Amino acid sequence: MKNGKLLVAPTVLWLCVFFIIPMLIVVAVSFASRTPYGQVVFNWTFSNYQRFAEALYISIFGQTLVVAFITTVVTILMGYPVAWSIAKLPKKWQQPGLVIVMAPFWINFLIRSYAWVIILRSQGVINTILLKLGLITTPLQMLYNEGAVMLGMIYALLPFMVLPIYVSIEQLDRRLLEAAADLGAAPMTAFRKITLPLTMPGIAAGTILVFISSLGMFVVPDVMGGAKSALIGNLIQNQFLSARDWPFGSALSIVLAVLSLVLIMLYYKVLNTQKGGADDAKDVA
Repeated sequence: MKNGKLLVAPTVLWLCVFFIIPMLIVVAVSFASRTPYGQVVFNWTFSNYQRFAEALYISIFGQTLVVAFITTVVTILMGYPVAWSIAKLPKKWQQPGLVIVMAPFWINFLIRSYAWVIILRSQGVINTILLKLGLITTPLQMLYNEGAVMLGMIYALLPFMVLPIYVSIEQLDRRLLEAAADLGAAPMTAFRKITLPLTMPGIAAGTILVFISSLGMFVVPDVMGGAKSALIGNLIQNQFLSARDWPFGSALSIVLAVLSLVLIMLYYKVLNTQKGGADDAKDVA
């Protein structure tokens, strides 16, 4: 027992020093105020949280939710076929398929974002090719708009959707599909009534990963959206770096963290409900 506690001790110490203590500091600062010169004064006020209810910040938060929702839906629609295709490959080819999905992570995220700028800008790769082919006469505006932000976020977060879905599909009992086919079920019917429900835990896990990551994303909107795209992540970044309003930035961070925690709790609740239903079905069988 003592040896087990000693093995866990470094992990607990690491979490305390680099996660719990910094989080408590952020919570404390969120109840403070600032001087005109940006100095933090601990007078314990709720004004930072009340300020979040202003129309401007509610609008930014609503826009962030919309962008995160669209990003999540698109990654599901794109990621499920990719995960299904990889899971259907022979065993020896599944590993290379997963490596291809993970390959973008070998390159720094900021570099990948600027690569999209080179591709999409007015003098970029796409516009240059289209102009030389005579398909357009003036460069297309494909950068510094919401479409570019969506593209960058989908590209960055798609692997987080593919991998959990692949795991769920890989664990699927193929005998259920064979039984459905023997009983005359069409492929789409078997997919809708067997495959999709049984792979919902993977979809839910991918949804949580992508949605929460989308909420806090600030690099892609900065690089590919310019000043025309302001999400909650950019607002928090600006409060700490530009406006020097650490108390308000801390309050925004806590609100975002609480929302993420609620989503994770809902995910586990849905997952436990599905497991309970599956166990009941097994008992009846």
